[in-house]
Amino acid sequence: MTKFAVVKIQGSQYKVSEGDRLEISRLVGKEGALVDLDNVLAVSDDDKVKIGTPTVKGAKVSVRIDKQYQGEKLDVYKFKAKTGYHRHLGFRPQKTTLTVEKITA
Repeated sequence: MTKFAVVKIQGSQYKVSEGDRLEISRLVGKEGALVDLDNVLAVSDDDKVKIGTPTVKGAKVSVRIDKQYQGEKLDVYKFKAKTGYHRHLGFRPQKTTLTVEKITA
């Protein structure tokens, strides 16, 4: 069993291990910057598992911001039958790629 953590980032939960890469919605910071995430919900260290209430005290996950970019274009299309109603909307979401550097419990 390897060391992993469950981290809450911007309302979403991710199970991460050291060296993992994540693609999430825009996280504030410059490329190459190290960010400490302290909203850790659970940590596993081989045979020990710590589950927070709601977070694990003293636990943090250090991540490096690799890339800030715009994602692929998403198209949203609304249509109502028999009324001639059509609505088209497209946008490109802001994305961030992270690499997990270190998990401390």
